[in-house]
This record gives sequence, C-alpha cells and structure tokens, in this order.
Amino acid sequence: MSHEIVPVDPIDVPSTSYSRPILAPRDDSPIGQFTRSLTFREHVSSEPFDSERLPATLASEIQRFLRIANLVESEEPRIAYLCRFHAFEIAHHMDRNSTGRGVRQFKTSLLQRLEQASQSSNRDEEFTVRRRKEKSDVRELKRVYHAYKEYIIRHGASFNLDNSQREKLINARRIASVLYEVLKTVTSGAGPQAIADRESIRAKSEFYVPYNILPLDKGGVHQAIMHLPEIKAAVAIVRNTRGLPPPEEFQRHQPFLDLFEFLQFAFGFQNGNVANQREHMILLLSNTIIRQPQKQSSAPKSGDEAVDALMKKFFKNYTNWCKFLGRKNNIRLPYVKQEALQYKTLYIGLYLLIWGEASNLRFMPECLCYIFHHMAYELHGVLTSAVSMITGEKVAPAYGGGHESFLANVVTPIYRIVEKEAEKNKNGTADHSMWRNYDDLNEFFWSLECFEIGWPMRPEHDFFCVESLDTSKPGRWRGMLRFRKQTKKTDEEMEDDEELGVLSEEQTKPTSRWLGKTNFVETRSFWQIFRSFDRMWTFFVLSLQALIIMACHDVGSPLQMFNANIFEDVMSIFITSAILKFIKGILDIIFKWKARNTMPINEKKKQMVKLGFAAMWTIILPVLYSHSRKKYMCYFTDYKTWLGEWCFSPYMVAVTIYMTGSAIELVLFFVPAISKYIETSNHRIFKTLSWWGQPRLYVGRGMQETQVSQFKYTFFWILVLLTKFAFSYAFEIKPLIEPTRLIMKVGVRNYEWHEIFPEVKSNAAAIVAVWAPIMVVYFMDTQIWYSVYCTIFGGLYGVLHHLGEIRTLGMLRGRFHTLPSAFNASLIPHSAKDEKRRKQRGFFPFNLGRGSDGQKNSMAKFVLVWNQVINSFRTEDLISNKELDLMTMPMSSEVLSGIIRWPIFLLANKFSTALSIAKDFVEKDEVLYRRIRKDEYMYYAVKECYESLKYILQILVVGDLEKKIISGIINEIEESIRQSTLLEEFKMTELPALHEKCIELVQLLVEGSDEQLQEEKSEELHGKLVKALQDIFELVTNDMMVHGDRVLDLLQSREGSGEDTGIFMRVIEPQLFESYGEWRCIHFPLPDSASLSEQIQRFLLLLTVKDSAMDIPENLDARRRLSFFATSLFMDMPDAPKVRHMMSFSVLTPHYQEDINFSTKELHSTTSSVSIIFYMQKIFPDEWKNFLERMGCDNLDALKKEGKEEELRNWASFRGQTLSRTVRGMMYCREALKLQAFLDMADDEDILEGYKDVERSNRPLAAQLDALADMKFTYVVSCQMFGAQKSAGDPHAQDILDLMIKYPSLRVAYVEEREEIVLDVPKKVYYSILVKAVNGFDQEIYRVKLPGPPNIGEGKPENQNHAIVFTRGEALQTIDMNQDHYLEEAFKMRNLLQEFLRNRGRRPPTVLGLREHIFTGSVSSLAWFMSYQETSFVTIGQRLLDNPLRVRFHYGHPDVFDRIFHITRGGISKSSRTINLSEDVFAGYNTTLRRGCITYNEYLQVGKGRDVGLNQISKFEAKVANGNSEQTISRDIYRLGQRFDFFRMLSCYFTTIGFYFSSLISVIGIYIYLYGQLYLVLSGLQKTLILEAKVKNIKSLETALASQSFIQLGLLTGLPMVMEIGLEKGFLIAFQDFILMQLQLAAFFFTFSLGTKTHYFGRTILHGGAKYRPTGRKVVVFHANFSENYRLYSRSHFIKGFELMILLVVYELFKHTSQSNMAYSFITFSVWFMSFTWLCAPFLFNPSGFTWEIIVGDWRDWNRWIKEQGGIGIQQDKSWQSWWNDEQAHLRGSGVGARCLEIILSLRFFVYQYGLVYHLDITQSNTNIIVYALSWVVILATFFTVKAVDLGRQLFSTRKHLVFRFFKVFVFVSILTVIITLSNICHLSVKDLLVSCLAFLPTGWGLILIAQAVRPKIEGTSLWEFTQVLARAYDYGMGVVLFAPMATLAWLPIISAFQTRFLFNEAFNRRLQIQPILAGKKKNR
Repeated sequence: MSHEIVPVDPIDVPSTSYSRPILAPRDDSPIGQFTRSLTFREHVSSEPFDSERLPATLASEIQRFLRIANLVESEEPRIAYLCRFHAFEIAHHMDRNSTGRGVRQFKTSLLQRLEQASQSSNRDEEFTVRRRKEKSDVRELKRVYHAYKEYIIRHGASFNLDNSQREKLINARRIASVLYEVLKTVTSGAGPQAIADRESIRAKSEFYVPYNILPLDKGGVHQAIMHLPEIKAAVAIVRNTRGLPPPEEFQRHQPFLDLFEFLQFAFGFQNGNVANQREHMILLLSNTIIRQPQKQSSAPKSGDEAVDALMKKFFKNYTNWCKFLGRKNNIRLPYVKQEALQYKTLYIGLYLLIWGEASNLRFMPECLCYIFHHMAYELHGVLTSAVSMITGEKVAPAYGGGHESFLANVVTPIYRIVEKEAEKNKNGTADHSMWRNYDDLNEFFWSLECFEIGWPMRPEHDFFCVESLDTSKPGRWRGMLRFRKQTKKTDEEMEDDEELGVLSEEQTKPTSRWLGKTNFVETRSFWQIFRSFDRMWTFFVLSLQALIIMACHDVGSPLQMFNANIFEDVMSIFITSAILKFIKGILDIIFKWKARNTMPINEKKKQMVKLGFAAMWTIILPVLYSHSRKKYMCYFTDYKTWLGEWCFSPYMVAVTIYMTGSAIELVLFFVPAISKYIETSNHRIFKTLSWWGQPRLYVGRGMQETQVSQFKYTFFWILVLLTKFAFSYAFEIKPLIEPTRLIMKVGVRNYEWHEIFPEVKSNAAAIVAVWAPIMVVYFMDTQIWYSVYCTIFGGLYGVLHHLGEIRTLGMLRGRFHTLPSAFNASLIPHSAKDEKRRKQRGFFPFNLGRGSDGQKNSMAKFVLVWNQVINSFRTEDLISNKELDLMTMPMSSEVLSGIIRWPIFLLANKFSTALSIAKDFVEKDEVLYRRIRKDEYMYYAVKECYESLKYILQILVVGDLEKKIISGIINEIEESIRQSTLLEEFKMTELPALHEKCIELVQLLVEGSDEQLQEEKSEELHGKLVKALQDIFELVTNDMMVHGDRVLDLLQSREGSGEDTGIFMRVIEPQLFESYGEWRCIHFPLPDSASLSEQIQRFLLLLTVKDSAMDIPENLDARRRLSFFATSLFMDMPDAPKVRHMMSFSVLTPHYQEDINFSTKELHSTTSSVSIIFYMQKIFPDEWKNFLERMGCDNLDALKKEGKEEELRNWASFRGQTLSRTVRGMMYCREALKLQAFLDMADDEDILEGYKDVERSNRPLAAQLDALADMKFTYVVSCQMFGAQKSAGDPHAQDILDLMIKYPSLRVAYVEEREEIVLDVPKKVYYSILVKAVNGFDQEIYRVKLPGPPNIGEGKPENQNHAIVFTRGEALQTIDMNQDHYLEEAFKMRNLLQEFLRNRGRRPPTVLGLREHIFTGSVSSLAWFMSYQETSFVTIGQRLLDNPLRVRFHYGHPDVFDRIFHITRGGISKSSRTINLSEDVFAGYNTTLRRGCITYNEYLQVGKGRDVGLNQISKFEAKVANGNSEQTISRDIYRLGQRFDFFRMLSCYFTTIGFYFSSLISVIGIYIYLYGQLYLVLSGLQKTLILEAKVKNIKSLETALASQSFIQLGLLTGLPMVMEIGLEKGFLIAFQDFILMQLQLAAFFFTFSLGTKTHYFGRTILHGGAKYRPTGRKVVVFHANFSENYRLYSRSHFIKGFELMILLVVYELFKHTSQSNMAYSFITFSVWFMSFTWLCAPFLFNPSGFTWEIIVGDWRDWNRWIKEQGGIGIQQDKSWQSWWNDEQAHLRGSGVGARCLEIILSLRFFVYQYGLVYHLDITQSNTNIIVYALSWVVILATFFTVKAVDLGRQLFSTRKHLVFRFFKVFVFVSILTVIITLSNICHLSVKDLLVSCLAFLPTGWGLILIAQAVRPKIEGTSLWEFTQVLARAYDYGMGVVLFAPMATLAWLPIISAFQTRFLFNEAFNRRLQIQPILAGKKKNR
C-alpha cells in the first residue's frame, strides 16, 4: 500500500443539527499528501448534507451512508459522492413512487446535492481526477477501504487507547464497514438486485457491528470485557453447536455460529431480537457463573451449575403452570451431561427469544407459557429428529423458520385480539364487562380449554372472536372433555395429540362466540368492597350486634356474657352471619354472571349449591332460635350456676354444624405449612378437599407466611381490635342505649310539618337519625386505631434499627471516628478469614480510627470513598471550595497503617481552644495532657499542628546553622514533654503570639506557591518570610523558653572544628535565616509538590478555622445526606461482595415528553411567571453562589459573556424535576461500581495515588473497570417519543443525544412509527429500537419489529414494557423521571442486591422496597406538608407494612425487582386500560399473588420530587384516588381479600382501599349526622325529645364527630409523621414542626385533601371516569386565576361546602333554644371548619391571591369565561359551556343503576324545601300538603321568570337593547310588587325571604343534577336548554359569593403579607428571597 489513511482528532464540522467528528489523512503520508485547496472549496460545497432529519421509512437504511459521507467529504469528496449516491439508490429502491411521508422532498434535496457535486466535478475535471488519485471509482473505493482496513488491523488489538484514540478506531471501523457495502454493491454489477441484497452484504462486513455491551463480532475480541473468564465461559456455552441438526435442513449454507442462530433459523425470529437476547443470555450466564462456588484450582469452565440455576428461575412459572393443568412439561433433557447443557441453554434461549419478541403479550405470562410449551415440544423434536406419528415425517416447527415467521404467525394474531378488545374500552368510558383486558386473555390459559386453540393456532377458535356474532348457541366449553369421553383416550395420548395439533372435527368447527370475561368481572359497585372483604365486614357486623346486646344488658365485664340470658341473645349473631353469607352468595352470582361463558361447570354448580346452603341456613337458624329460646337439655353437675351445667339446644347444635367450616379454617390458620401444602398441591384428594372453598385459580395459592410472621401480625391486630371494641362499647354504643329507650317511649302527636307516616311507632326515624352516625363511625374508626398502633410499632421498630442515631451535625462530629470502622464492616468486602467470624454491629469492636486486622488498607479505602462523596457534593454545588477543603481528608502513606488525618471541619477551633486552655494553665503537665486528650479531636489537632510545623520547617530551612537551631528547639520541646516539665520550662502565656506568627508564616508560604508570581514579588515575600522566621525564633527563645540559652550552649558544645566555629560566628552578620552570597538559608519558593501544597493549606486551615466551621456544611441537603449516610452504616445490611461477584442489575426510566433540560429560552422566559433562572437563584442562593465560584464568574452576565450557557442550563435542570437530573443521579451507580471495583483490585500504591489518577495513567486497569461496570450495570431510558422528536427536529431529541454523549453507557429505547411501502401502499409499521451514542451520533444497536402500536393500554407500563427487553441483569430498578440518586447511596447498591439471596420467611425477596426522600419540600408550605406526609408513608408506613404486617406492595419507582422472576410472571407493572391506572401497585399485587416476597429496606434512599402547588397536588391526589377506586373493583384486590388469612386480610384492607373508603364514610357520616339533625329539627321531633324525654346532649354523637375530626384534620397521617420526624430529627423538633404546621394552616390543607380524595374515590366507583391527570411538575410556584380554581374545585369542594353551610345555617335557625350552646358548638365546629376550608382553601393557598391588581384581572377573566359560548374545538379553559359538558363526562359511560343512584342522592336537596316551607310565617303553622304544593308553584314561577329573561336576552339584547332593559325593569317591578303584596296581605316577613332562599336554592340544584343524570332522554329539548341556563346562573352566583370575600380582603394590605408569610414560612426560615419572586410575578403580569 503506497500510503495510509489514519484518523485524526475530531474537529467540528458545521451542520444543520449536529457537530460531528471527521477523519483526515495523516500528515506524514509517504506518497501524495492530502492538501486543501481554495479552488476546490469554491467548486464543492463544504456544507454537510443533513443526515439526521430523514424520513422514518428510510432512516434506518441510509443514515449510515450519509453520516460517513459527511465524515470523509473534506478529504475524500468522491467517496462522499459515492456514499450519497448509494443512499439515493437505496431510497429509490425502497420507495420508487415516493409515497412515504417526506420521501419526495428528501430525494429531491439529495438529488440536487448530487447534481451540484457532479457539475462541480465537470467544471474542473483535471482537479477532480488528481484529487481522486485513482482512475476509476471502484479503485478509489478499494484504495480508501484498504487503507482503513490496515489501520484497523494495526490498532484494533491495542489495550492502551485513550478516549480520542478509541474514537478514531471506532470511526475507522464505521467507515470501513460502510465502504465495504458500497464497494460490494458497485462491483457486483447486479444493479437493483445488489441493492435488494444489501442486508446480506452488510452482514458480511466484519469491521463495525453495532453492539450494546458485548462486542461479539471478530473485531471485539480484544476488548477488556471479552477477556473476563466468566464471559469466555458463557460465550463458549452459547457457541457450542455440536450435535445440532445440519444447517441444510433450514436452507442455510453455512454452519450455525451459535445456538441462537440455530433457533432463529428454526423458528423465524427477528435478527434484532436474536442479537439482543444472545447478549442477554451471555451476560446472565456470566454473572451466574462467577457466583457459583469454584474450586481454587479451576476457573469457570462448564457452567453446569449456572445453567441449572437459570433453568430453575426461568421455568419455575412454566413448570407450575404445567402441574396446575395436569400436563407434562416439554423440557426434555438427554442423559449425556454435555448434551444436557446444550439442551438447557437452548430452552432458556427459546424462552428469551419468545419473550423478547412477544411485545404486549409479555403482560400475559401464561400465554407465553402456552407458546413455549408447544415450541419446546417442536424444539425437542427437531433436536432428536423425531418422526411424527401422524405424517410420518420429521417433526418441524409449525410455522417454519421464515423471515419474521414467529412475529407474523404467533404474536400478531394474539396481539390483534388484545388490540381490538382494548378499542372496545372506548378510552375508559366503556364498562369493564364489555371488553377483555390483559388479565382476562391471560387467564384463559389457566384452563385446559386453552389447548383447544391448537398448534398451529386455529383462528376460528372462540378465543380469537372479538364481537359476539351468535349468542344463541349454547357453549361448547367442555368440548375437550366430551371428546375424551367419546374417543376414550388417555391423558398422555390426548397430550400427544395436542402437541401435534390433532383436533377432532367438532373441535375444528368454526364458531363465532365472544367468550366474555374470564374468572372475574370488574363491576362498578360499592358492594365490591363487601364482596372482597366479606369476612371483615361480617366480623364487624357480628361484633356490633354482640356489643349492642351487651350494652342493652348493661354488661360491665366480659365474664357476664356467660349469663344464660345474655349468652342466648349473643348467640343470635349466627343468624346475622347466615344472612350475610346469603347476601354474599347472591352477589357472587350477580358479579360473575358475565363471566359465565368461561366458568367451568363445576364452579357454576358450586356457586348454586353454596347459595342454596346459605338460603337453607338463613331459614333454619332463625326458626330453631325462635323455638329453642329457654329450652335447654342440660346435664347437671354439682354446681348450681349455668356454667356448672352442660346445656345445649337444637339451635346450638345447628350452630355447631354451621360453624364446622370456620372451625377447620381456624385450625389450618394455626398450621400455615399444612394450609399452604393443601392449596398448592395438585393431588386429586386435596383438590377435592379445597373445592368448596375458593375457586381453583392459578394465582393466590400458598401465600401463607411463616408461623413467626403470622404470630407477629396476629398479635398486632388483636391489640388493635381489642382497643377498638373497648372504645366503641364504652364511648359509642353503651351511652346511646338509654337515650334510645327514652326516645322509644315518647309519643309524638304534633309534627311541625306534614308527616307522611304519622302512625309509625317508637319514633323509628328519630332512632335512625341518632344511631346512623354512630354506625358509620363504628365501621370507620378501626382506621384510626390502626394509625395509632402504626405510630407506636413503627417508632419502636425504627429505634431498634438505629434510625436517627446520627441526625445532627453535632452527632455526626461526635461519631465520626466510628465511621471508618462502620464503613469497613458494611461496605468493604471481607476476606475469607473475616467472613468466618460473625460481624458485630453497633458501635464497634474495632479500635477507633483503625481498620480491622484483616484489612490494613481499609482506612485508606474509607478516605478515598469519603473524598469522592465530598467531591460529588462540590460538583453538585452543595458546598463551596472552602467547605471542600474543610471536609476532605488528606491521603498519605500513614493511612495504610490505620492513622487518619481527620477533616478540618471536625477539628474546627480545636487548636485555638487548646491554646486557650494551655495559656493560663497552672497545674501539672499530666493534668493538661489528660484535659486535652479527653477531647480526641483536640488532641489530633494539636498533634497534627505540631507535626505539620516540624515538617514544613524541615523543608523550608536549609541553612546548616538554622537547621541546628530548629533541631535544638524541637529537642528541647520534646524532652520537656517526655519529662512532663513543659509548663515549667516554657511560658505558655506567649502561645497566642506564637500562633499569630505561625499564621503569618504559613500565609506567606501559601502566597509564594503561586506559579505566576513575579520575581520582584517573590523577593519581597522572601524578605517577609525571613522576618517572620526571625520573629518566631526570638519569641520562642527569648519570651517562651525559660532556659533559652540552652539552645546556644548546646550548639557551642557540639562545635568540633574551626570551620564550624566560623559558621557559628555568622550569627552576627548576616542575620539568622538571611541569605549570604549565593547561599540561601531557606528554600523559597518551596518545591512544586501537590502533596506539600495540600499539607500547607491544611495547616493554615487548622491554625485559622474558627467556630463557624462547626456548621460545615451549611447546605441543608448536604447535611441531611451526610447524616443519613453515616446513620445507614450502623444499620443491618448484608455483607458487601466484590463487584465481580455481585448481582448485576439494570435501571429503567420511562419518559414521554417531560423536560430533559431547561432550554436557554425557558430559563429566561417570564411569560407566565418569573423566569426559572431567577427563581432558582432565590430558592437556592447558596448553591447559586457555589456554582458561580466553580465557574469562576461573579454573576449571571459574566456567565453569559464567557459562553457558559450550557453549564447554566445543567445547573438549573439539576434543581428541577427533569430527566437530566434523574440520569445524573442514576449514573452515580456506575461511578460507584467502578470505584468499588478499583478498591477490590488496587494495591496500596494505587490507592495512595488516587482513583482518578490511576484511571488516567493505567489504561488496562481503566478498561477492566469499565468492563466490570458494563457487566454489572445497565441504564435504559425509555424515551418513547425520541424517534418522532428526532424526525421533527425537536430540541428534546438533541437534549437526549447530549445525555447519551455525556454518559456513554446510557442507552435509550424508543418506538419508531414509520411507513413501509407494500405493493405501492404505505403501511404503518412499528419498531422498538435501542440506541447509544457513538462519536457524537446516536447509533442504532437493536431493532425489533412490533406487531402494532405498543400503547394499547395505560401509557407508562406500555412504555416500560417495550423497553424492558433491552435491560440486563438479575435485578431491575424502576426509577421515575422525577427522581434523583446520590453517590454515597450508590455505594450501598451491591449490599442491597444481596438481599435477594436472603430468605425472608419462606422465600427470598422478589421486590426490594427502598426509602425515598422528597426533595421538593423546602420552599412553600404546601410542598412542606406534602413532603412530610409522603415521608411518613414511605418510612414508618412501609416499615410496618413490611414487618410485621407482611403486606407491603409496590408503591413507587425506587423499588428493585427480581428481574427473572418478574419477566416470567407478567412484568413489573400491569397495563390494562383504566383498571390499572395505578400501574405500580398492581405489580405488588401480582407478585404477592404469585408467591413473591416484598421487603422494605431503609439503609438506602433515593430522592423524589413532588408537586409544590395546591392545584398540582390536588390533581395528583385525584389521580391516586381514581386509581384506588379502580383497585376496589379489580380482581387483584378481590383475590387478596379472599385468599389472605383473616388478620393479613385486615392489613391488606386498611393499608390499601380501606384508607380511602374510611375517609369517604367519615365524610358521609357528617352528612348523615346533619341530615338526621335536619329531620329532627324541621319535623319538630327535636323539640319533643328535649321537652318530654329530656334528651339533650348525647355523648356518643360527640364521640362520633370527634372521631371524624381525627381523619378530617389529617391526624391519620399526622401521628406517624410526628413519630418519624421525632426519630430522625428529635422529638422536640417534631413537636415544633407540628405546631408550626398548624400555624401555617396545615389543618386546612389536610381537610381540603380529604375532600379531594373522597370526591374522586366515590365518583369513580359509581360512574368511572378514572384517568391519568398530568400535573406538570412545574418548578415555579405560580398564581392560579379564579376561573381555573373554580373549574378544578367547583364540584369536588365548593358545592359540598355550600351544602354543609346551608345545613348548618338551617340547623342554627331552627334548633331548640334549650339545647346547650356549648355542646352544639363542640359538635358542629369540625363541620363549620370543613365547610369553610372547602370553600376558601384554594384561595388561601394561592400565591398572590389577595393582591388587588391580580384580583381585578381574575374578575375580568372569570366574567369572560362564564359568558363565553362553547362549541366544537373550544377548550374548557375558554368557555363555561365547554367545561360544564366536560364535567359530566363521567356520567356518559354510567349504567342505569349508577344513574338511578345519582338521582336518589340528588333527592336530598328537596328535603330543605319540604321542611322549610312549613316554618314560614306566611303559612301560619299550617301543615297541610297544599303548602308544599304551592311552594312548587313559586319555583315554577321563578323558573319561568329566568327563562323569560334568557329569551329576552336572546331576542333583544343585540339589536333592541333598550327594549331588553325595559323588559328587565318590568320583571323587577313585578317581583317587587308581588313581594310587597304578600307582605301586606299574608304577613310575608324578611325572615321568610331568607328561609325561602335556603329552601328553593337546593331544590334548583337538585333538579340540575337529576337533569344531568337523565341527559340522554332530554338532550336536544328545551328542557335541556333551560337546564344549561339554570346551571350557568348557579355557577355564576356561587362564583360571586366566593369572589366577594376575596375582593374585600384584598383591600387590606396586611392580608397579602400574612398569606405570603404562612405560604412560604419555611423559605423565610431559610432566609430565602420570596418577596423578589412574588414581586417579579406581579411585574410580569
């Protein structure tokens, strides 16, 4: 080769989208150096062709050619031309007619570019030929191709490559690969055929094969990761193709490269899927191999144990499925060990390939089991060359191995069913019973009927029917069983037929019946709560009945229950039990009716039999009870009491029989192992025994815990229930008995209204009104007692686990000396010797400040890690440069011996304090020594200062005489210390003066270390330094030393020669330390040494640092993180393995369209509020200051001038809830792993040198660290819209690419939607793609075609699902994009992953829960409340759920999943539309039902962001409430409630939907109480009861309202919150925070939140309408205008607030005056508070809500919104009418039952009118029904008046405005005339007018609600138009009533200031600048 081409350093080339590196020739090329010519630049454009914004149909095929053309164009223009021309040919071949989107424009622009290049070449042909160097294009291509090939061969095997060299090599590989394709196409001469065969040509290119982690091509064998022994062993296993069938059988002409290629050709899997799963398999194998016990003499070779371990994990679910269905599994292994290993690998690979291509079918694990079952059978047949008994031919895959055969023939048909069923959901509006979700389709494969589908699958099977075309035919669901009976085949024969696809004629007959739901129907009803937890409700009802009976008998002691009469009455509870079981039986049949088609006939029979038995007992027990009262058969004993007799009755015998089943369950409860065995056994006997219980389902079996765990949660609930029943009996039920008796005795003759049922005896309605609130509270207050005991038990558990042991800086400083030992014990892998000894915890057995005997360098490791953590704080701008110096620990050789030089912030002011002590000390030296030694840090400070001064003087002083003097002084000092005469021989009073001189000396040394110091300045400093040394010498010898002359005498005595004497006599001239001649007595400037400079700087800090350093770090977040990290080291965590032996894991983050980085425009935009950067500066002032210091700038303008906009963007983005913050945090895991791997492998010298320095200098070690990190950690961000953003040129795409460039190991998965031309028709095709950054570009790694659009369910889980195939490892952490991570926490990840190897009870964990820190709670009070509330749940709440309750599920995204467990069981979330809105928690439900184990670990925390404004918080809570209501009707909750034992079921209820239901019934209880009181007041019963029965204050009602207030005021979360704050910050701080929260109106916030929860929870259960509500997660707290608040809270809060207020006003007006005002105030205070809060909280918590200018703007906006007409395309924020229609969306999908219930609930508004009209003065106490009828006449007249005014407005307001005004005056005068007339004639009073408003306004609202419920019947009529008019009037009136107080208060300036104070009090406490932010908002508005 005459010359060579080599890559050079990347240089920037301008482009429309990206800047990219290029390749250039080497300057020292032997022949014909490449030159740049101005002439050439004039002819050929240097602008690269845009290679990034390409049509989606073409991008994947041509992008690489265009990129390479841009890369080489400047030096090889002809090559660039050929590459572009080749790209054009491919584009034209793919879409000849240019029908794809954007194809025509692209081809036109590319063709124009090619023509320009051609014309330029023709104009200067001679130059072009000379430039080309070869005579033809082919030769030119060959020349360049071979040049790059040589470069690759020469440099490809090198290990010592830095980043730039590695980039050059990668570029060379990319170019050679592309040139090979172009060259082969050009030289083939086949024209279009060569273009069509480009895939095969590309496959032969061996230079650059895109890879993810493992470079499995030939060019990657030299990379470090491929040299790991475990990787080599895994690759050998996968590439063992011996014994496989010959490739010719699969139309392949070359041997199979590995087992995956064999599977691909056998079954037709995609190339991308095969490549992806090949790497997946190798990594799994290698990570499993390295953890297998290995003999010392052998490296990992065969991998048998590893493959067996993976087999067990992967096929546990499959084998269980086969056992459940009574089928043999098709995993059949040969006896030869080597062949068995190959077979096992093939089976695992087959499952991975099925799973990797299954797309949405991954949510259906048993469907995958079905597919694998048949394909495994075929695989075995192919491997063994089995012959089919039917065809007589070799067994072959049913669908062959053609291109994409598996996708087209297996996945797509099932996917189409899923897609069509999801379409029937109608975006969440259709009833769940009308369509099959993922669970329905998957559960079809839980029955033997799934085998009727056959293999190949029969598309005419009922399973594939989506619409019910023929419902008249009876089902054939038992066809297979009948077929068996007819043919009398055995199970084995039947199974063989199924495997071979043999079906009977009857089975193959086409049908068209929609199967409907499977096993369960999600029915919207509150009865679902009773049905799911019927045992709990039955228990509470029976207990209530027993308590009432006991209270009626005035039982004072539980022993009194055994009195015969009492016991007999209590026994009646079994009658109630029978009735409840009967109701349960009816509900089961009703709710399962729509699943009857798929229900086995035995299950149908069982349901009918159970209902029959329930009905029988409902009859038998009451009859026997009534006939057996007082009739006993007794066997007398010597005792005469009832207990001394053995008495029984027929009723008791019947009860005994009735309770037999419960008794058996009770016995099994105490023996959980037996119960579990019975449930999980597939033996016929146990199936028969368990038939009567729960339906036999595949999940929900064997969930029992160990006996110890069971005892713990049983004990917990016994305590809760005993407390609850004791309280209910003493304070709720018993006090109500006597008033009830009095009420029943009173006879009411005169009612104050027209009583409809005057003959009802015993005042039943009054009793109901009194008892109903008590009953509601009785069923609710268990939640309160659970909260109380949760607080107690959670607090005790936290104390026992060292939580909060280090919670302040003072505690951190006090315990810091124990951190190295704790670090060594927790985070450093132990040697074999150490592992034999049991590691002790707590405060430590090791010597303080020293490492363990087994690891002498452990202290060095701690120092290295500590410094990395502190450096990360500086990088994050949490600390300043000074704080960095104060907190880092110097690394020196002393550390290896265990001696640590503590950070300065620990030693702050210690030296000065020691000087102060010694200065005036008058006692003995020993006393002074003990006093200083008592404070260990003081002793360290004194010692280090002394040693540092000695060391500096030794280097600084070089004159012989000076050195002797210094040595003499030091000897004097040390001798006096040894003889304890220091205080006698030295005057300590001069120490402060010596201190000042030393500071002066060291400051001069620091100033002189500046490299840029000028010579003149250096000489000046030299003189000052000499002066300082002389002063010190004089001070020590003359003023301090008592015998200072000893130094001179000592020197004279040692003089031995005249020369020495001459030297000594030099003392006089020149002066001591001065230079004489060329000889210098001091070495200044000091030697250029980093370690020396560091030591001098540290010495200066030791001398000068004052008390302020004790508050280091100043940043609160840095303090919190350090305190938690230190505390966690003392917690119980597994031992840390070496990085190489740890479990591998991945992190997955779903991303849709959220912010990645704030753009420069966004940072400075002030359109909606203040700019983000202004906001950040004020909220994070200390971090902003640190950032400016790090950038070397003084202000924002300086940053802009120096071009540091990108750093500014990053700084702001890292403080918002952005993707870049999340990625930075999670990439700390990789950084931590590399550092830990370095510590595992490095020797002492490497550790001393430092991690970063070694990584730069030792390339092989750095490569090995990267290899280990890649093998153990993968981070995939599922940026679903990245493809579309890239095509559209969205800046978000560039931001994502920048993230990948910044973090090279980051991977991005996205879905590409593109059109493919099939028969000249564009067809949408979807791909799941994984990309990484390579040399500034996004490089596609894998491309897997999908059967269709992946988002057919809930968006987030579908986004996770498409990307999960690209994750790696044995564990998977799910991280949301509003989360953060920290370096110090990342060090604990390998400890955490070891939890998977620990057994928790019966099984190891499958999900590891983690603690979260809410990082958004530092500014506004609302954010503070929310963060505390969230923190209490994610800490003390989940702590209790894990232990002892054992019901923790998956609540968020820091959790770590056992990846293999979950990918074989449906994934890490569920995705059915609407029902799985809260997708996270369903992963926990699914895991628990499938016998997984979920734990919670508090020693590791992850950051998390939450919403900071009230509107965002309310939307979030609405979403969660919607999700909980959907959980209520889900099959998962039903099965957990039915399958858990009783006490675990209680835990499940009260920690999931029970919290929301209890909140709902607490609010319902208020309504019941108020409407009951309204009935008593308006009917006149209250007056009668007070006067005649003397019933005044009922204590039980007071107790009930107090219990409700407990929930209302947020104490359910408040108590655990206070306990947790107390544990972590101290109980004094907890108490202070709690009081401060109340002063900041926390009670308002929690009461308001209660309204949000109850509204959306209740409405969703009734009507549906659950949906995802994006909150925006805005970083800036902004003002929401009035109309926005009204839209958001009108129906959820304002209406209910007005209703409560009207109820209270009416009660106040008509209550009897003799009732105690104090009692009334006590009872109704909480209700008044609630109504006021629901009406006012949105405005109280709205920033600038009481500023007059903003109020005026809100009023204009409100009027414009309320008057705007709606219509198509008009959004609800623009028009009241559009909003009003959208607000009723939940009613459109409601069923008849829900609408009827809505109408019934609306009838309560008519009670006001009915009761109040009889209290008008105008009625003159007339109670005739005609009075009520006349009131309706008034209402109708009012309605007609409103309608007339509306018609007048429509007719006259536009053109005849004056007429309309006269008409309004006429209406007004007419109404006024009527009122005056009635006042004079009928005595109408002003009070009557007020009461009439209170009566008629609710009636109008009730009519509006009824009209909305019956909208389908009246829409389009004038009645509906009038309803709209009336509704608008009501909304306008409510708006005015709400707005008036705001406008009034806005006049008072103090109100706005007060609001700002309580909204941002936390910010004021931190001295944050809130006023400028608010001022900025006002200005911008």
